Order: sequence, then C-alpha cells, then structure tokens
Amino acid sequence: MKRMSVYLLVLFLALLLHDGKAKLESQGCNSADAERAGEEAVEQINRDKTDGYVLALNRLYDLSHTSNQETGSSVYNLTIDVLETQCHTISRKPWKQCEVRGIGDIPVYGECQVSVQVDAQVKLESYSCALREVAATAVVHVCPDCPTADNLNEPVIKETAKLSLQKFNKESRLANYFTLENITKASSQWVIGPAYFVEFTVLETVCSKETDVSELAHCPPMNCQFAHRGFCTGSHMTLEETFKIINPVGKDASSFQKRESVDVKCEIYEPQ
Repeated sequence: MKRMSVYLLVLFLALLLHDGKAKLESQGCNSADAERAGEEAVEQINRDKTDGYVLALNRLYDLSHTSNQETGSSVYNLTIDVLETQCHTISRKPWKQCEVRGIGDIPVYGECQVSVQVDAQVKLESYSCALREVAATAVVHVCPDCPTADNLNEPVIKETAKLSLQKFNKESRLANYFTLENITKASSQWVIGPAYFVEFTVLETVCSKETDVSELAHCPPMNCQFAHRGFCTGSHMTLEETFKIINPVGKDASSFQKRESVDVKCEIYEPQ
C-alpha cells in the first residue's frame, strides 16, 4: 500500500511538470481543435461546479471524434487529466488564472471523461470526473516536513477556523460580519509547536460591524441576492512554552508562557 501511495505521488509530480498546460498524448490532424475542446470543456465543468475547487487541465488522451458533414460540427470524446488548484469554485476564476496545488497543499489529481460538440463554439454535452487526494504517507515519504491532511471534523480544526474567522471579522473594513459556511480543507505540521491550517468559505450576515461581538452567535446569514461570499485560508500555531522574565516593581519573577499565533487571509466576492 505504501509503495502504491508513493507511485501515485510520483505520478502527480510528473503531471505538475506540465505547468497546467494542455498536452496531447497523441497528435492528430485536428489536435488544435482537440486542445481547444479540452480547455473549454474544463472551463465549463468549473462553471457547473457548485462546491470544491477549480480544476486545471493538464493532459488530453484517449481522444476520438466524429464529424457531421451537414452541420460542420464535430463531437469529441476526451479523457482529461486534471489537477486541483488553490481557487475555490465560488471565486469563478478561469482555471488558467489559478495556481495548481503543490506537494505541501494537500494535492489532488484525477481525470474527467468528457463529451463536447465543437463548431463555432464548444458545448459541453456530458462529463464525469473522479478525483483523488495524494495519500499523506506518500507526501511524508517525499517531503517529511510538509503539512499532511487532517480530519475536517477534528475539534482543533474547527477551533482554528473559528479563531481565523474571528480575526478576519475584527480586522475587516467591510460593513457586515461574516459567518462560517464550510471548512473545505485542513492540514497540520510541527513547526516550533503544532500548527494547523484550514481553508473555509464564509457568508455575509445581517449584522453590521456595529453589533456587539457577544451577539455574533445570533447573526444569521444574509438571505438575499446581494449577500457576499468569501474564501479564506487560516492558520493557528501554538508555540512551545518559553521562559519569560517578569520584573514587577520591587520583585524578581519568572514564568513559563505559551504563545499562540493566528493568521487569516480572505477573498470576498461580489454576488453573482
């Protein structure tokens, strides 16, 4: 099992070498059209997705197509290697503008079976995608110091998302507070102490920034077409206990103190 996990990681790294550019496994007379069909198909798949992350096209293979002489159109059946990017689908960013996940970002890869009709435009007829997360054992084998995936339901992961959102709400200059929607990824690693990383989506609430912080638990999400959504990455690090010297007036004292660090970065998107 470990050997298979390492093999899958090597395969993933090989896919990354293409830098997200479409590569045709077998060249044909219509390879330019096939590349166009594959790129546009992935764009339309991303537009159809309502959760998860934007997928990037990496490679085309198992290519076949049939032509319709009367209409001048062609139907392409493609198998497309895809790589998960760091953009959430709610961003609606084109996949070419998104960075593919690296070895330290819980990499995900897979393939999509796609059928598209091509004439003046490319129309996605059908698709089916199967995605796989690179196993943590394979990541550690190649990169022992890289973060590895964590269970989204772990209390410490939920706490990391909570602390990250609290910091965002405190520092944000937006008119309203935001509430947690979904935790979408989580990982951890040992730095100077345990460090936890989360990715999550947020929703705008009906409560303005003038609302007392103690009332935030009772702020429902804004349920209208003008509500904003966002995607955040946050981290929570607990540093090892450090020896701190305290010198009150007339006294010498010392104590152990545990320091914590919370960071967050959010992108808030305009309503569609």
